[in-house]
Amino acid sequence: MKLKSRPADFQVEELTEFRCDDGPFAVYLLTKESLGTPEAVTAIERRWKLSRRQISYGGLKDKHAVTRQWVTIHRGPRRNLEQTHLSLVYQGQASRPFTPHEIVANRFRIVLRNLPAEQAERIVSLSDVVARDGVPNYFDDQRFGSLGQSGEFLAAPWCRGDYERTLWLAIAEPNPHDRPEDREEKEILRTRWGDWPACKAALPRSSRRSLVTFLCDHPTDFRRAVALLRQDLRSLYLAAFQSFLWNRIVAETLVEHVAAERRFDVALDIARLPFFRELSDDERTLLHARSLPLPSARLHFEPNDPRAALYERVVREAAGLELRELRVKYPRDTFFSKGDRPAVIAPRDYRAFRGPDELESQRQAVTLEFVLPRGSYATIVIKRLTGTLR
Repeated sequence: MKLKSRPADFQVEELTEFRCDDGPFAVYLLTKESLGTPEAVTAIERRWKLSRRQISYGGLKDKHAVTRQWVTIHRGPRRNLEQTHLSLVYQGQASRPFTPHEIVANRFRIVLRNLPAEQAERIVSLSDVVARDGVPNYFDDQRFGSLGQSGEFLAAPWCRGDYERTLWLAIAEPNPHDRPEDREEKEILRTRWGDWPACKAALPRSSRRSLVTFLCDHPTDFRRAVALLRQDLRSLYLAAFQSFLWNRIVAETLVEHVAAERRFDVALDIARLPFFRELSDDERTLLHARSLPLPSARLHFEPNDPRAALYERVVREAAGLELRELRVKYPRDTFFSKGDRPAVIAPRDYRAFRGPDELESQRQAVTLEFVLPRGSYATIVIKRLTGTLR
């Protein structure tokens, strides 16, 4: 099976009830292809000579895809923008910025290619069960792109107050997604770590060199150096770790409540997680009603809540921490998210149909169309559909 053979094979559209009224925020519909959301925003910022603080959007959309999402710019130009790989179409004015909470759902159209006829038929035959029973609402691999070669989540030593290890993981650890220049800078830092003047002399102008310049004057003040990391990156590091913990909590919930003969495991990049082939009526009723809070020190269970022991055990086994320790003490502008997330989600408006694959002779393609709530991953639906093909 091939996914994303070309960008148009993976299409995403944000659905929202956000409306233009009047105000200082210019509203745009951003369509991009083969470009990540941060890269698209940077391109807009440079083209219109904007401050990054002026631009707001709801979600990070896939790079290898065709995506449509909403963007607001404080006092932005009331015109369109067209350039390679992106278009920005002016929609009107609004009194507030567009934020993640404005997204109601995302609509997907996905083409799976290079399938033998029997596998294509099998995927299509699962339509009723997937629409009825849904899929585990796991965070998928895209959430964990910040995880480096060691497999150690940066947030774990940060919560323990080990700021040097936190900084090392942030700026020196190899990552599979590193660009060539990142690899070179990280190698310099790893081989000269602690010799900050030597690091500074060897590094080109970059955000890493700026941090090293601070360490030249404050050689052991790793606490303040961590605070100099970009705030959005610091939040991303916490989100990745919290999502990993939440996935483990969901996995254990499924093992507890779904009969073993109806479960199968799927390998994500960082863990094997249980999925279900189908649910009994009782299992479906229980799991569709089950919402699980994101783990953090701000989470307080009622006495005798059976979830308390599960959360404590998962956090202790994964990080060597108590749940009450799952927080960062510094800087205070960075914290774990608070809120609940459904354990299982059922795609809405689900359709699947097959036909010849125009890119691969003698093979078939399956087109999937469905709607997922904000924050849920279409690739988890795909893993469910393809996880039992072999």
